[in-house]
Amino acid sequence: MRPPLVEKIIQSDTLSTEEILEQEGRIYTFLNPVSYLSAMKERTVFETFDGIFADGALLVKSIRLLYGKTPKRRSFDMTSLAPSLFSHAEKNSKRIAIVASKQEEVKQAVVILRAQYPNLYITYWRNGYFTSANEMKDEAHHITDIAPDYLIVGMGTLLQEKMLLYMKAQGFTGIAFTCGGFIHQLCGGKDYYPEWIDRYNLRFLYRMYKEPHTRSRYAKAAIVFPPLFTGERLRHLFKKV
Repeated sequence: MRPPLVEKIIQSDTLSTEEILEQEGRIYTFLNPVSYLSAMKERTVFETFDGIFADGALLVKSIRLLYGKTPKRRSFDMTSLAPSLFSHAEKNSKRIAIVASKQEEVKQAVVILRAQYPNLYITYWRNGYFTSANEMKDEAHHITDIAPDYLIVGMGTLLQEKMLLYMKAQGFTGIAFTCGGFIHQLCGGKDYYPEWIDRYNLRFLYRMYKEPHTRSRYAKAAIVFPPLFTGERLRHLFKKV
């Protein structure tokens, strides 16, 4: 028996990129060691998703060590899933909506994406800040009416997931992804991570260097995540016995 979050990650790993990008009416999110800790407290939110992907080498290695499975590392960034989505959308005339980051950043990101993918059809974008849950729900109604093929939402863990759950409840028929800090990273340059950083799975160290505000998060991942993740494994082992 595996914990529901781990089970969902392992099941989601069987999906091909083509399936992820073509099966309509689905919502996906990504967990790294820090967001996994939040997800443990809000399991019902995350278990509702159609797919959860392992974002980060530490989570991948932890699942391999404790559960004997090695899910692929998938992130919504330019080192992983994002280029596949944008290329597919450009080739197939898919419409994209983006709700993420600050207004000036999302606007800049749209310019960058259109320069890189000249035929990309981005129909709607706005910042990821809302003054209330009601405003967020109103936006969910609005985007459902616009009916983009792909929706990309970056609002921080839990808020972005709740936004996608609102979308699904409203009958959104497209395919939606959380994207964390992707828009912010994109504004920092097309190749946010140097090639050698990506190759050696040192993305967390690079972010600590580039974005000082992430240092406490990664320290939490290094100190808090391993014992809690191991403890979760042990609890489920004892339940099985």
